[in-house]
Amino acid sequence: MRYPPALTLALAAALTLAAALAASTAAHAQTSASGDTGALQCAIGKVTGVGGSEQSVREYLATPARDQYRYLADNPIQCRISDEGRASACTGITTLRREQVSVYDQIDSTLTEVVARVELDHGTYPVLIVVPRKDVQCQQ
Repeated sequence: MRYPPALTLALAAALTLAAALAASTAAHAQTSASGDTGALQCAIGKVTGVGGSEQSVREYLATPARDQYRYLADNPIQCRISDEGRASACTGITTLRREQVSVYDQIDSTLTEVVARVELDHGTYPVLIVVPRKDVQCQQ
């Protein structure tokens, strides 16, 4: 699938910015006075699992395993897209399969915020989403 040059440039710029921010966050975490922060020590990773808004991911993880498929079907990810092609105000959840992400921030011991390319109704966009930390594999 070919994307318009403006969208490709916007995606590249967003991922570059996210990688820079993630590297800064990782460097800060490594030099923390508290010692082991438990944060992921990488800027780029791969995610296989679910991702979406923090509330949706928490609800999904709290849902019994037998009902998780239904939760995914009933709560698809939706975001507002600006005129500049930026996604914001996302709700819902989606599945990710070996998706390369920029690690952005650790929310708590179980959730991490990442920038990932997500398929939305209007196309594929870089989106700041939350994923379970255990689903992120750092890339070296």
